[in-house]
Amino acid sequence: MTVSSGSAGWYLRRLSRMGPREVGGRVADALRRRRWRSARPHCPRVTGARFTAVLPAGTIAAVPPDAAKRLVAEADRLMDGHAEYFGVVRDDLADPDWWSDPKTGRRAPGGYAFDVPYRNEDAVGDIKQIWEPSRHQYLTVLAAAYAITGDERYAERVGEHLRSWWAANPPLRGVHWISGIELGIRLLSWVWIRRLLDGWPGAAGLFEGNPVALNQIWHHQRWLAAFPSRGSSANNHVIAEAAGQLAAACAFDWFPASARWRAGALRSLERHLRGNTFHSGLNRELATEYHGLVLELGLAAVAEADAADRPVPASIRLVLLRMTDALAAVVDGRLRPPRQGDADDGHGLVVDGAGTDRWASLLATGDAVFGRLAWWPTVTGTDVRTPLLAALIKPTVPSVTRPASRPAHFADAGMTILRGPAGIWCRCDGGPHGFLSIAAHAHADALSVEVRHDGVDVLADPGTFCYHGQPEWRQYFRSTLGHNTLQLDGGDQSVSGGPFLWTRQARSRVLVADTSGASVGGTARWCAEHDGYRRSVHRRRVELTAASQELRVVDEVRGDRRAEVRLAFHLGPAISADVVGNRAVLTWSRDGEERSAVLDLPGQLSWRAHRGETDPPLGWYSAGFGRKEPATTLVGTALLGQHSADGTALSGEFTTVLRFRG
Repeated sequence: MTVSSGSAGWYLRRLSRMGPREVGGRVADALRRRRWRSARPHCPRVTGARFTAVLPAGTIAAVPPDAAKRLVAEADRLMDGHAEYFGVVRDDLADPDWWSDPKTGRRAPGGYAFDVPYRNEDAVGDIKQIWEPSRHQYLTVLAAAYAITGDERYAERVGEHLRSWWAANPPLRGVHWISGIELGIRLLSWVWIRRLLDGWPGAAGLFEGNPVALNQIWHHQRWLAAFPSRGSSANNHVIAEAAGQLAAACAFDWFPASARWRAGALRSLERHLRGNTFHSGLNRELATEYHGLVLELGLAAVAEADAADRPVPASIRLVLLRMTDALAAVVDGRLRPPRQGDADDGHGLVVDGAGTDRWASLLATGDAVFGRLAWWPTVTGTDVRTPLLAALIKPTVPSVTRPASRPAHFADAGMTILRGPAGIWCRCDGGPHGFLSIAAHAHADALSVEVRHDGVDVLADPGTFCYHGQPEWRQYFRSTLGHNTLQLDGGDQSVSGGPFLWTRQARSRVLVADTSGASVGGTARWCAEHDGYRRSVHRRRVELTAASQELRVVDEVRGDRRAEVRLAFHLGPAISADVVGNRAVLTWSRDGEERSAVLDLPGQLSWRAHRGETDPPLGWYSAGFGRKEPATTLVGTALLGQHSADGTALSGEFTTVLRFRG
């Protein structure tokens, strides 16, 4: 069933997931929005403002030459007007229309910000296409190119675009004053733009000497102080809001309210960074890209506080340390993390060119700030961001015992990583459905597995693809059938109430997590179950045997009723499959070398290969937000309780074996 956001039913379902305190807060927000419609104060007069949060001497010289080369190449593409956002190639960045969506051809309406129906693609266009350039992260790239080269063309373009944006988006008017995460990330970008342009003669006149800029900065901070994400929405959004507010209140410390805004942002960051993170260090949204976003935002926020010589609670650094160690623990041999949950290509701070590995960059920053552990994977790539952040963050390592060996089982998050020879990597999911009462970025993926060989997706998590505007695709990519797990009676394990809302969530529990076997030539084992199918329990066992390079998956349905079973295995886009009966021969290449595996599927099920189907969607892989490509999905079906050809009743146990060759 497709459920839209914005209908009366959706509002009732959304309200049902809120507690009394959140309801009261949202009522107060609504009243404040009504007051602000007619009462818009002016920014207080600012005199003598100076920007002092500059980079230490020698920082730019520490940027690796190859990283600088990638950055400048990216900046030159931007100067020519070329960029790509979520699969849409654009050539209008030389003189952008800040309210236009090139994907649909629509332009967002003006008027009071809180009247804009931003979830309605027919009225506004694709809101992600409109919002993303206005995070101004492409301008931080241009500003960084100026800092490295001294070429004033980059600085002048930044100045032109900021003045254009400020003129087109006065406070509380239009689509860019609706969402707190957008305002928070935009403020963080402005801080770094000002820092990176510090050697340009026009920098002060663009920012602290510019009444329009001061008005924008003040109104952004006033908005964030008034409308924090709260309650069931206090996920990565509230981290971005707090990080942006803290950055601006530290670096742009020019207003009577700056100290109050700074203190409030620091309290919010400390509280919500802890709340959004498991003790193990994994992000509670169980959506890996948001782990990366929150870690980037947290590091950037600490950098601003340290640069301003403002004390940071030790708990903030501790959470960031644990997040960094957890990231180092879960990546595969090519430094790719799991593809779990939602992903929208969101970044906290962008100062690098195309081709820079996000996850390697985060690990490099973690090494520079906290120090790497002996079991960390080796990072060979380079980036611009690490030396910039490391120059500002004080090298203070929290006094805590860090893992002596590489963790493989994260009990609080329900994530287990099985590793074998030849780069075999398997993620097993037995954790909570998602974070907070709505689990906004969760997928119905309980007990799913994700398998790679030397970094290549073999059994793949298909990804996310979209949020708004295409409900049938949003539904598919977050569905149970859209993951490597078992579906009963055509339904999801958890019940969706909207594109970012789950009204009933499956509960999983891990029964066995013995990850040591495969590393010593034996067998690693994992077993978990979930209750998402009410009268039936789905239990799954996974065994990875090192000697034979064999992965065995045993699915068991416990219950006394007849049920239609569908078992899905999604192959990565690089995998070719030759399917005969219940056997699939898989082939692919890596670095010019041919690789193969044999997938023996349960013989009790009737198997069919699907690829690139649209009605309904099936057989797709999304490498990034807004992008999808056909990929093979193998689906086996049967009816529990029916009799096979030899007259025996079909049991509720199904065994799948994946054997890697060579």
